[in-house]
Amino acid sequence: MSFFPSEVVCRQLALAAFLGCWTFLAASRVFSADGRDAPPTAKDVQERKILDVLDDLDKHHRRGNMNVPVEDGRLLRLLVEAIDAKTVVEIGTSNGYSGIWMCLGLRKTGGRLITHDIDEGRAAQARKNFARAGVDDIVTLVMGDAHETIGRIEGPVDLVFIDAEKSGYPDYLEQMLPRVRPGGLIVAHNTSMRSAAMAKFNKMIQTDPRLETLYFHVDNQGISVSLKKR
Repeated sequence: MSFFPSEVVCRQLALAAFLGCWTFLAASRVFSADGRDAPPTAKDVQERKILDVLDDLDKHHRRGNMNVPVEDGRLLRLLVEAIDAKTVVEIGTSNGYSGIWMCLGLRKTGGRLITHDIDEGRAAQARKNFARAGVDDIVTLVMGDAHETIGRIEGPVDLVFIDAEKSGYPDYLEQMLPRVRPGGLIVAHNTSMRSAAMAKFNKMIQTDPRLETLYFHVDNQGISVSLKKR
């Protein structure tokens, strides 16, 4: 009779230990009522105003606008402020939701957002929302086909956020990469989407030796963050 546990038993014990640790860690984190991380807290009156506008857009104006999830918006703000971005280019304005998140960081860095869209209806909504949030003075909204309008951008650009038609991602990357400063970031949304165009884009950002890429929130829509190496 062996006193040593079998391989199956060892695996069961290891799994039980892992699940126990995971349960403890999960219980230690602070979550809001809907299961996401606790909401951000405002440092000042202006931040409170912006967060209130973002909360309203999230709860009452999300349908039909293809906005990023809250956690992706928070990541965008974090990246903008962390790299002290002065010039941020957004491709795909929608109703201004993701742009307002980035403006939370830009108002502290002294930077500006240049956002591009082709749909006048969405752009009109975005203008109103930028004004509601009190960030319209640091936003330039460029109308037209972004494949053409971004060609007029003069660098250096600190951060690019791509969230437009997926078939255009490879071209947006090729046009913007030379304009991004060394140490700057190229961020793209919906990178978990399964399509030929997205597969091509993901291969480009994974294999280009000038870039270092990580993916976040892959269990949701997915967002890639690519560093342009120094």
